[in-house]
Amino acid sequence: MSLNDQAGDVRQGEELDITKVETWIKDKIPGLEGNMRVSQFPGGASNLTYLLTFDNRDLVLRRPPFGKKAKSAHDMGREFTVMKGLQSVYPYVPEMLAFESDPEVIGADFYVMERLDGIILRTNLPKGMTLEPEAAKQLCHNMVDRLVDLHQVDWASTELKSLARPGDFVERQVDGWCDRFTRARTDDVPAYTEIMNWLKNNRPAQMAQCLVHNDYRFDNLVLDADNPMNIIGVLDWEMATIGDPLLDLGNSLAYWVEAGDPPPIQMMRRQPTHLPGMLTRQELVDYYLERSGYPVEDFRFYEVFGIFRLVVIIQQIYYRYFHGQTQDKRFAGFGQLVNFLAGHIARRIES
Repeated sequence: MSLNDQAGDVRQGEELDITKVETWIKDKIPGLEGNMRVSQFPGGASNLTYLLTFDNRDLVLRRPPFGKKAKSAHDMGREFTVMKGLQSVYPYVPEMLAFESDPEVIGADFYVMERLDGIILRTNLPKGMTLEPEAAKQLCHNMVDRLVDLHQVDWASTELKSLARPGDFVERQVDGWCDRFTRARTDDVPAYTEIMNWLKNNRPAQMAQCLVHNDYRFDNLVLDADNPMNIIGVLDWEMATIGDPLLDLGNSLAYWVEAGDPPPIQMMRRQPTHLPGMLTRQELVDYYLERSGYPVEDFRFYEVFGIFRLVVIIQQIYYRYFHGQTQDKRFAGFGQLVNFLAGHIARRIES
């Protein structure tokens, strides 16, 4: 049995017009043979990812979610441009093949890229895969190493320099995510006023200016099937930009669930970070700071911001479900999760 990531049936309400897509893609990418078959990769609470299978080649299509989107979110053209620009300076990005902005094809912008065939660690290890504690520790180190590599990319000498904006990135991020939460709030979740005020009153100055992924975690990494310690790809560059490296790490920590975390946090786990040998959040921070050389005595702000940012993402998704813009039952309990995380963040602030 292959350990490589597998696509499954397309979820109801997220189907593609196969005829239109096949006509379009064979016009854009020559040499494709046979009839196109479409399946869908798991996950996809944000942008949706499909496997397009031909007799002689597998490709991947990415499109925005259905329903109302937050302003400036799910910019497929931007994601395509970022990944294309990265190919010459960061060897972990799939080859980008074609982009389409004409809504006549599937009703939204989308792009197509090569498929990196390998292992993706989702909630649990793939069936048949084992990971000894020493291997788990090494994989965590390798994961952090690839993040440090990204933060050291010479972006200013590439077309990616167009992503840079003037001003303090940390300030802009805090203000922006607070505003997004306010606009996406539904009447069954807390206002998060005290937490947003704490973030605004305790934000540090930007530590450095570098290329950041903004969603760096195991289920966005592709591992070599022959050597799972080897990371061969980094996916999902939707939120990549020029920003602060410590915010990038803090955003990753928000998804890092430890074995000893309380049950509600355990229910959020979407990667196997609970396994013996996996680093703790503190160990991740310590290793990153050692490898990067950034002088930080208290990482609390970055950790709190990362959790709050995750709250906003969850709330934006829940907003679509709350207002009937998606029927995906996975999102039904997201409002309860936003309620729980208010107390969780408050406890972290006070610790």
